[in-house]
Amino acid sequence: MILTTGPFWTWPAGVVATLAYAVPALMAQRLGDLTAQRWLWLAWASHGLSLLGLLVGGLHFGFGPALSVTAWLMLTVYMAESQLYPQLRARWAMGMLGALAVLLALVFPGSNMHLSRSAWLPLHLALGLSAYGMFAAAVVHAWMMSRTEQRIRCGQDADTGLPLLTLERLTFNFVYAGFVLLSATLLAGMVFGEQLYGPGHAWRWDHKTVFALLAWLTFAVLIVGRHRLGWRGKKAVRVLYTGTALLLLSYAGSRFVLEVLLGRMT
Repeated sequence: MILTTGPFWTWPAGVVATLAYAVPALMAQRLGDLTAQRWLWLAWASHGLSLLGLLVGGLHFGFGPALSVTAWLMLTVYMAESQLYPQLRARWAMGMLGALAVLLALVFPGSNMHLSRSAWLPLHLALGLSAYGMFAAAVVHAWMMSRTEQRIRCGQDADTGLPLLTLERLTFNFVYAGFVLLSATLLAGMVFGEQLYGPGHAWRWDHKTVFALLAWLTFAVLIVGRHRLGWRGKKAVRVLYTGTALLLLSYAGSRFVLEVLLGRMT
């Protein structure tokens, strides 16, 4: 097991974030909307503070921090969205995902990525993680969409707080944004590979690249299927889940194998 060696505030901030996420996750039915929102704001701020430790002493990264940043971006989207749609209710799901992501980053903090490669590498990683965040937000909205559709079919009231068509529109808005960011990430890696990662690190057909391209193709099929073939509902959600799983296997999955299964930090 790998334990974080980041700055002194990483663990306290991470523990506060985990506990603050856990409150709305475990007590969603008992808390009022305002109280639950305050707990999530505390979790969001503490989570962000813990992530600042990734930048201390050089860029510190791995599969745990990648998932943690993705969860933080997803929560940022949710918090902003809840201001536009106060009736949106997914606090318990946000809390569970956030708590798990913070714990993973604390236990598996990754390793230093020396910027002797390129000072532009953090920007490249930021593009990729932003794509992760957008697709994670799309998955959460797709899950809420499926749940709402199922409850409507059973003659029950939807418990997500938003109409089905609104959830569908939001889901695909995040898909479009994620697709643009993923395309930019892949293009940068293809064209500027050696400048980003150093000599000998040009475009390579490794498993990370293959999974990323398969994810890109899956999302491209989803977008074409929606506009040309009218894909909606379960079919569209399945394709979205498949593409997101492939994307997850690309960076986070490869780093998990290296760091945890093989015990290699580089």
